[in-house]
Amino acid sequence: MRTTVVGGTGKTGRAVCAALERRGHTALPLGRDVWTDLAGALGGCDAAYVIAPNMHPDEAAYVTTVVEAARDAGVARIVFHSVASPYTPAMPHHVGKAEAEDVVRRSGLAWTILQPGAYLQNLDLTQTVRLPYRAEVQFGFADLDEVSEVAAIVLTEPGHEGATYELASRQATVAELAAEAGVDVVVERPTGEPSSREEAWLRAMFAYYDEHGLPVGTRTLTALLEMRA
Repeated sequence: MRTTVVGGTGKTGRAVCAALERRGHTALPLGRDVWTDLAGALGGCDAAYVIAPNMHPDEAAYVTTVVEAARDAGVARIVFHSVASPYTPAMPHHVGKAEAEDVVRRSGLAWTILQPGAYLQNLDLTQTVRLPYRAEVQFGFADLDEVSEVAAIVLTEPGHEGATYELASRQATVAELAAEAGVDVVVERPTGEPSSREEAWLRAMFAYYDEHGLPVGTRTLTALLEMRA
C-alpha cells in the first residue's frame, strides 16, 4: 500500500510515516514544496493522511484543497488528523478543525478522523515545567508513537471507514506528571496584548485549559492498539 502523508515533514508526519513503514507499507511525506501540483504528488497513492499546519488561519480551505487534489488523483481513502474536542467555540483553532472535519465527511471519499489529545511529548519533564495555565486541570494526554500506530492501523486495515476516534494514552494533570517525574511546576500566565493572531489563539487555548483542561478517554486508543496485526 502507498500512502501520502500531507504535512509529513513535521514531527507527527514523520511518526506516521515511520509507523507505516514498520508495517511494510510505502509512506510518502509531502511538504509545502509540492503544493502547486498536489494532485500530481498524490498520484498513484491508495490513501492520504492529512495534517494541517498548526494554527492555520483557514483550515477548512486547506483541507478542501487537499480533498479536491485527492479526488483528482484517484485517491480512495483519506484520514484527517484533527484534535480532541474540535467544536470548542472558545478556541478558534479547534473550531477550524471542526470545520475541516466537515469537509472530510462530505468529501465523497472513504474517510476516518483521528482526534488526539495533547501530546505527552510536548512536556519536558526533565526540568521545571513552566505552564501558562493551572497545573491541576485534567487532560487526556496522547503519546505520539501510539497515535502514529493508530494512524497506520486505520490507513491499512478495513473497518474504520466513517469512524471518528478520540485518542488519549493517559488521563492526568500536569501536576501529577510533574510529581511523578520529581520536578516542579511554575505557572506563568502571559501579560500584555497578543502580538499576532497566532498568539491570540494560543492565549484563548490557555484560558480554556485554565478553566476546563482537555479531558479525553483512553479506551478507544487502547482498543485500537490491541487490533495491531
